[in-house]
Amino acid sequence: MAGFRQEDVEVFYEMGEELGSGQFAIVRKCKDKGSGQDYAAKFIKKRRLSSSRRGVSREEIEREVNILREIQHSNIITLHDIFENKTDVILILELVSGGELFDFLAEKESLTEEEATQFLKQILDGVHYLHSKRIAHFDLKPENIMLLDKNVPNPRIKLIDFGIAHQIKAGNEFKNIFGTPEFVAPEIVNYEPLGLEADMWSIGVITYILLSGASPFLGETKQETLANISAVNYDFDEEYFSNTSELAKEFIRRLLVKDPKKRMTIDDSLEHAWIKAIKRRNVRPEDHGRKSERRRLKTTRLKEYTIKSHSSMPPNNTYVNFERFSQVLEEIAVAEEGLRDLERNQRSCRDDVAALLSIYEEKEAWYKEENLSIASDLGTVRQELQRAQTQRRQSQEEARAAMLAANALKRKFGRLENRYEALAEQVASEVRWVEDLVRSVSIESAGLSPGSMP
Repeated sequence: MAGFRQEDVEVFYEMGEELGSGQFAIVRKCKDKGSGQDYAAKFIKKRRLSSSRRGVSREEIEREVNILREIQHSNIITLHDIFENKTDVILILELVSGGELFDFLAEKESLTEEEATQFLKQILDGVHYLHSKRIAHFDLKPENIMLLDKNVPNPRIKLIDFGIAHQIKAGNEFKNIFGTPEFVAPEIVNYEPLGLEADMWSIGVITYILLSGASPFLGETKQETLANISAVNYDFDEEYFSNTSELAKEFIRRLLVKDPKKRMTIDDSLEHAWIKAIKRRNVRPEDHGRKSERRRLKTTRLKEYTIKSHSSMPPNNTYVNFERFSQVLEEIAVAEEGLRDLERNQRSCRDDVAALLSIYEEKEAWYKEENLSIASDLGTVRQELQRAQTQRRQSQEEARAAMLAANALKRKFGRLENRYEALAEQVASEVRWVEDLVRSVSIESAGLSPGSMP
């Protein structure tokens, strides 16, 4: 891959703890040995063979890298460096250590719409930058909306994970089925042409969850969730939206529109009155005269949502006591901390296994390549043999035809030769007769000469 450093990344960066992992990628904290600056190293497992399903294809890695190289915005993660070895491509990225936005907000007791829109405005600014470059993220969801540092007065939003992002080119119809079911747009579910509008749907879902702690389309099963999305089956349950302004609901309604062409664009969103307004004094007209805390959004359900989304429990599972469940999670975290030492000891073993696996895969790939090469050579030889056999048959046919023609000529020559001999004999007989005639005439002439006359 052009522009990828082929040197050992650990010569330049000291690798630290694991920050997260996916199906074919793992992210570790790392430190630049030269500057002492902290970064995040994303190890992307390369697909060794085009027919394999293990790893990420070269085309997909290059697409993600090319998009990250083009991006430079305060609300989007920044690419710092790129390395490549036999098994992985390593992206050195800006370290985003503040955790997920929803986790941060769930820690608060309550949240005003103004506070919510301040964070949402940052998300919109980041998406506006992407869309200005015709880049669609296609995987906007709470897990990919992080805080650079949560321990500052005004935390900065960072959009991360551009693994399925695409640049939308005019005139090129693009279809695909990807993303997280809970947040994908109807056009993805229905396998229709995709564009920047799919991100706007995801923003609508994120806003709905942010204000209510409930997911608008989430069903008991994946199929039910997708069916709800395709039918745009959602509502503003009073139980969840009793303290939410009509302006906020109208913002969501204009995003959760099935027809992408009728959906609010990123420019429309930034110009929407709910986003542009600074103060939220009148959340609902009927709230006049009520205490100000009634206008605050309780984060209890948002906390429940984040716990469910981070756990392995089935979606929509209702817990009797979330506080107790949170305590259990804390105890699990303590236990996990105790296991990290064991994990570090196992890491070297995993590295050895990975190295052996890499060697095996290389050997396997080499054998397959050799096999394909030999098969190709055998195919060529087989074709040449068939061609030679065909030419031989043609030569034999031509030889037989030439032999028949030669025999016919030989017979004709024989007949002509016999005729010639007969003609020669006849001519010879005629010549003898003429000679005899000439001889007799000569004799007679001699007998009648003048000396012999009476």
